[in-house]
Amino acid sequence: MEFLQPTTWTEALDMKAAHPEALPIAGGTDVMVEINFDRHRPEAFIDLTRIAELSEWGRDGDVLRIGAGVTYTRLINELGDQLPGLAMASRTVGSPQIRNRGTVGGNLGSASPAGDAHPPLLASGAMVELASVTGVRRMRAVEFYVGPKRSAMRKDELIAAFLIEPKKGPQQFSKVGTRNAMVIAVCSFALAIDGERRRIGTGIGSAAPTPVTASEAETFLAGVIEEHDLWDKPAPLGEAALKRFGELVAAAARPIDDVRGTAAYRRQALAVMARRSFVWAWNEYRGAA
Repeated sequence: MEFLQPTTWTEALDMKAAHPEALPIAGGTDVMVEINFDRHRPEAFIDLTRIAELSEWGRDGDVLRIGAGVTYTRLINELGDQLPGLAMASRTVGSPQIRNRGTVGGNLGSASPAGDAHPPLLASGAMVELASVTGVRRMRAVEFYVGPKRSAMRKDELIAAFLIEPKKGPQQFSKVGTRNAMVIAVCSFALAIDGERRRIGTGIGSAAPTPVTASEAETFLAGVIEEHDLWDKPAPLGEAALKRFGELVAAAARPIDDVRGTAAYRRQALAVMARRSFVWAWNEYRGAA
């Protein structure tokens, strides 16, 4: 097994082009689990921890461009006020030691439907930046996930960054697990209220072959708010609308029965999380109006 250690981004891309089967590693949160359980034995590793650019973040026009090597701890401490939904999800990732090493870039690389970062990225309409020796391309996160632990990334590409707008309104993240901490999600849900564009964003994790959005639920809820002129004069939504929103979120999922929970339980949990998350976020929106 080869262990490649580039010190520049250009060198890393050259190595990936020469060794397309090489597995990138940074925090190792997901990669080392696969290795330790002998589920995957790559021919080579590319260690990305020495590349400074991957640990940087900043403005790129109207969005934040966050390097794939920025850790969960830094997301919480440095970007929690601008990306509250992603910060909430980051706080649920493992222990402090894991959050000090783990990255959203790694979550994207593994493309697990249970990854905690995926629902907030979807709810906020994030994009993923991929790079190779032939150039750079960006794609919407919703198009990045193509199957269980499979992404649209080509073999010669590395994840450079993700791009995401700072909050346009309140955000929430909820997660159900078999215990309170350091646990893989049975299912998870993220919500973002965009008061400027008058939109609702959603993201669902661990309840379909890939992370997914609940587009019908988003359209329904934004329509109810618009119909009753609640964007400008926010007031509580009726129970019937909240119930329907939860039902539509649950309907967007495609869960299975597994050792962590049944499909029926996941749908029920998503409906409850959706209603509660919206009420929490809407109360915050009303308070700021």
